[in-house]
Amino acid sequence: MALLVDIFGYLSVILHGLVIVAQSMTLGGLLFLVFLLHPLSSRLVQGDALEQRIVRLTRWSAWGLVLAELATTALQVSVLMSTVDLPFSNVMQASFAVAASVKILCALAIAFCLGQRTMARSIPRTLLLLVGLIELAAATATTHAYARLDDNTLLMLVEGLHQFGAAIWIGAIPCFVVVLRHLQDADGLRLVGSRFSRMSMIGVACVLLSGITMWIFYVGDAQGFYGTAYGVMVGAKVAMFIGLLGLGLGNFLVTERLRKGGDASVTRMRRFAEVEIGIGFTIFFAAASLTSVPPAVDLTTDRVTLHEIAVRNAPAWPRLSSPDHDTLAISQLQTQLDQDAARDHQVTQSATTPGSGILPPRNAEDIAWSEYNHHWAGIFVLLIGFLALLSRAGMRWARHWPLLFLLMAAFLLLRSDPEVWPLGQEGWWVAWRDVEVAQHRFFVLLIILFGTFEWSVRTGRLKSERAALVFPLLVAVGGAMLLTHSHQISNVKDQMLIELTHTPLALAGVAAGWSRWLELRLPGRGGRIAGYVWPACFMLIGVILLWYREA
Repeated sequence: MALLVDIFGYLSVILHGLVIVAQSMTLGGLLFLVFLLHPLSSRLVQGDALEQRIVRLTRWSAWGLVLAELATTALQVSVLMSTVDLPFSNVMQASFAVAASVKILCALAIAFCLGQRTMARSIPRTLLLLVGLIELAAATATTHAYARLDDNTLLMLVEGLHQFGAAIWIGAIPCFVVVLRHLQDADGLRLVGSRFSRMSMIGVACVLLSGITMWIFYVGDAQGFYGTAYGVMVGAKVAMFIGLLGLGLGNFLVTERLRKGGDASVTRMRRFAEVEIGIGFTIFFAAASLTSVPPAVDLTTDRVTLHEIAVRNAPAWPRLSSPDHDTLAISQLQTQLDQDAARDHQVTQSATTPGSGILPPRNAEDIAWSEYNHHWAGIFVLLIGFLALLSRAGMRWARHWPLLFLLMAAFLLLRSDPEVWPLGQEGWWVAWRDVEVAQHRFFVLLIILFGTFEWSVRTGRLKSERAALVFPLLVAVGGAMLLTHSHQISNVKDQMLIELTHTPLALAGVAAGWSRWLELRLPGRGGRIAGYVWPACFMLIGVILLWYREA
């Protein structure tokens, strides 16, 4: 239980992200069925078969929502019971538990009742939409709006509109991709494409209107945008939203050409929609991360100023030499504890206890140690991007560039956490209690996996087309997870300035992953262009890492 409490913050963000994904797919699937596929089903050659597929997908999404919500609620209830010593019955009366129970019941109702017979009759269809509306209302009770003292009702409505827009747009895209994959006739593609385009525009309008309103009430002013963790995360969401709009515009042009009877690439529309799903789900995890920090308007002190950002990011030569391990704050503290214990003939205490919640001490050498790690990681990534470009240009020997990932993984595993094995006092297993250590190891595992897969693909050891997709997927997932990454630093401003560096890294990682996806999946000029974009993204990541500073 103590370990659960230690990792509660990070785990709750991940689980909340999964809840948002499952909820959006459930509501999006329901709306797609009721307002698009069922009305058009009789006019489509494969109408009934398509409806069955989307019903199954929506049911699975509802089951996913049940499981994700159960896991989230179990985590919150367990931690609350262990930290404030309340009985289970009392905890389940809390607003978050009531809202979660309603969401689970609604998801179960959709999973059990949704079917072609239900869709064929207007009253059951209307009742299912009502269930979806209740689920959406319960979901707004777990947002920042519910806890606001002022403008509570307005913000609850705005949060509901925001989630509705996300569901009708992003949550319904998986259904759209499934239909595009199985629909063969041109008239059917024209009908589905046109109607989904209109639905998407409604979703975009809802997201845009609610997003602007929430910016006014939660961010407030310009410094709240660039000077707080909440504002920076909102900026990341806006950047990805703009990317989605670009992809959506591309698909809108395709559907317009189809509607006017012209020739257009349905394959490109499918591939763009696949990337929209990936970026959209990344936005959901960024939204989950937003719930873990207070709105910018509530953080009136310790905001970062433009001057501090400029000073921190002023050009400086990368740090290529490392301080000695014995000069780090924890090493020095451990040495002092060892000496005291030897003098008093007592058992030596450990300088740190992973997962204790007590922030470790830091000195200038710790900062130098971290900067050295980031700068050498930047050199690795810059070199990887450059060799990938050479490989793309036809230099065959450069195709072995993924092996550099393995070297980088070994470097990061050795140096990311100097207080734990193999350099520090703490053992390998006990260090998993520390959330930051666990996150670093997760990223090391990701790097090993996508480096190994990509090298196997490029050298012909793996010939499966699906195996080739592992690299872009893991790169995109790594970028998304970086949005949930946090550092245990007591100084709020320093922590914020570090987040300012990590957010563009995450966005470049997401762009790199999905560009590589398009290179593999999109034939013709679009795929070739994407083949140059993702190495450029890697080089950008390398430059940002070389620029990284903590003081």
